[in-house]
Amino acid sequence: MRIVIADDHPLLREAIRATVEHVWPDRDIVEAGSAAAARAEADKGAVELMTLDLHMADSSGLQMLMELRQDFPAMPVVIVSASEDPRIQRGAKELGASGFVPKSASLTEMREAFHAIAEGNLWFPTSADGEHEEVEADDSITRLARLTPAQRRILKLAAEGRLNKQIAHEMGISEATVKAHMTAIFRRLGVINRTQAVLLATHLDDAAPG
Repeated sequence: MRIVIADDHPLLREAIRATVEHVWPDRDIVEAGSAAAARAEADKGAVELMTLDLHMADSSGLQMLMELRQDFPAMPVVIVSASEDPRIQRGAKELGASGFVPKSASLTEMREAFHAIAEGNLWFPTSADGEHEEVEADDSITRLARLTPAQRRILKLAAEGRLNKQIAHEMGISEATVKAHMTAIFRRLGVINRTQAVLLATHLDDAAPG
């Protein structure tokens, strides 16, 4: 079994690695400097845990977390991020992360977090459980999390500007099936058109550095 550390800053990967080696001394540790490299490691299988930076050169926000939880549901993902935004922390929890460790955490706190996760527990800052004024954004993430894997992929492609015909071709389904999925997406998200659905999906983006 391997542990993958995904972060595009070498010094931060080194700090995370030192903590991971302390908690899991006998594991193979692989470092990934991009979201694409992290995804490639996940595709190889046998990943016991992945730590994920929310903001890398080829990814930003919670979309990568959603995709990993969708495609590798048995692989625990721990966010290690510079974001202190409770909305982002709660969003990560809602989307199935096993933990959220701020990069500002002390070495002791980081070890405490990873020890808890190694024992099968969740670990999040207390702010991730508290009340926050951005309830609407949290509700949006909750609704997005309810989409099926196929619906999430279709919404992602729609957000990239693909037409129904292009989405159908890429996914190997009929255009009528895409339209049926879009109707179901509107219903689950509580919106009335494609534009509103795409705007709602932007709540997965994190403007803060990861």
